[in-house]
Amino acid sequence: MQPDSDKRTTYTRKSCDDIEGSASEVLLSVPLDRLRAELRRLVRPRIGGRVASCSGTLIRAEGILGRIGIGDAVRIERTGPAPAEAVRPFDPTGSILAEVVGFGPDGVRLLPYEEPTGIGFRSRVALEPDLPTIAPDVRWLGRVVDALGAPLDGRGPLPAGSRPYPVLARALEAQRRSLLGPRLSLGVKALDLFVPCREGQRLGIFAGSGVGKSTMLAMIARRTSAQALVIALVGERGRELNELLEHTLGPEGRARSTVVVATSDQPAMMRRRAAYLAVTVAEALRDQGLSVLLLIDSVTRFALALREIYLAAGEPPTTKGYPPGVFAELPRLLERAGPGASRGSVTALISVLVEGDDTNEPIADAVRGILDGHVVLDRRIAEGGRFPAVDVLKSVSRVAPACYTPDERALIARARALLARWSEMAELVRLGAYRPGSDPELDEAIRVRPALEALLAQAPDDEIGSESPFAALARILSTPPSVGR
Repeated sequence: MQPDSDKRTTYTRKSCDDIEGSASEVLLSVPLDRLRAELRRLVRPRIGGRVASCSGTLIRAEGILGRIGIGDAVRIERTGPAPAEAVRPFDPTGSILAEVVGFGPDGVRLLPYEEPTGIGFRSRVALEPDLPTIAPDVRWLGRVVDALGAPLDGRGPLPAGSRPYPVLARALEAQRRSLLGPRLSLGVKALDLFVPCREGQRLGIFAGSGVGKSTMLAMIARRTSAQALVIALVGERGRELNELLEHTLGPEGRARSTVVVATSDQPAMMRRRAAYLAVTVAEALRDQGLSVLLLIDSVTRFALALREIYLAAGEPPTTKGYPPGVFAELPRLLERAGPGASRGSVTALISVLVEGDDTNEPIADAVRGILDGHVVLDRRIAEGGRFPAVDVLKSVSRVAPACYTPDERALIARARALLARWSEMAELVRLGAYRPGSDPELDEAIRVRPALEALLAQAPDDEIGSESPFAALARILSTPPSVGR
């Protein structure tokens, strides 16, 4: 009897012999390890069914109910001509990748990772077993990938790491996590002074459109002291990718960064998966002992993608049109950042695009309750010309007490008190209704305010000076008033 290994060898050779014409030319150009992986995939049994209906982007399939579950991936055969960009070396028909989002007596509900162009009635549907996991590696630093882990930078295939990671994984168990690490410099003076961050912390940046949250994330990406960066552009403008790579990161920053991209024109499934893939890559680098800074821009567009998905799956809309599943999934993504079990950490900075500058709208309110602190960018401050437009009094880091030395804590408390006093009386001062000398603390606040505003201002391309922000703040607060005032 022929051994099983010989049978597999014969089958593999036969599969290669059956490839003809242009397909064989494509295969010859593919690296050997990828060819072997694809041949292993081809000999696996294929579980499949047929397309029964397609409405918008929601596809209903029959014949696979009871054989696959929520989160499983399938490939759907195109019956029409495939767009040129959809054709892959091992898939000359350009089949469409989709995910199971629901099921019922009428069949299985699928949402595709691309536009369902070419899908027809009774198109074949087959299980795709390789999508749920990915094998990130430290050699992914310096690379740009899409939400499926395919390279976008034209530098060849990505090297596979030694360990596969599930993309939709659970967060590390709470009791296994290490404590937060030391203070991490973010390179933005307003944050390092008033909203300090520790390694493994999760910090939100809340702002309306056009107030500068993406610019602030870019400043942090350039100046942070973290060992590695993972940047997720979720639902952002397509032009922002090259601006980030060429102008913001530069050669040095790009070499220590992995960028995951799903632009605003891509389907909801791609935008959702981009955020999860970025977290998975960050976890893999953390497990190798690195201090990782994870930047997600923005979690609001991740939530909008979730809204599309859950509505298509049949959930009813509740708070401002968001189904309940959206608020259940937000912590599943955000809780995965943080310290590792022993060494390494993922520090997460999450941007939140607040609707109508309302920081209490549902997504902002839910995210603020999950994270370890929040930075509020104020449109009035931006309109006044000070960038980054951080509202110091509304911004909070829940780990701040452990970040300061006693002298720094007293310094920050004094600066906050003066800023709060100015905020209370600013309107009276501007109207001329306040008489100098009536309130010594307000007089002090009026005196130091211009210097504090100058300290908090920082252009995106400003280099950090030799003087530390705390030394500069101490100098401002200790400067005696001018003679005659």
